Amino acid sequence: MDHTINTTPTHLKMTLTIKEAAEYSNIGINKIDSMLRTPNCPFVLFVGTKKPVKHREFEDYIQSRTQI
Repeated sequence: MDHTINTTPTHLKMTLTIKEAAEYSNIGINKIDSMLRTPNCPFVLFVGTKKPVKHREFEDYIQSRTQI
């Protein structure tokens, strides 16, 4: 019996968890959570009570900033 868990690499995912976004960007979980709570955050996707991070929009946001 094969117990391998299939996981998609982070760079191929459309959305990331806050933890994945933190690991990917080297920005703290609390800071990303705070950013997701700001009005009109361009990279948050509300799915019920979850707040996945839109990968492409998050990258664009980070690349367009010199300070967070």
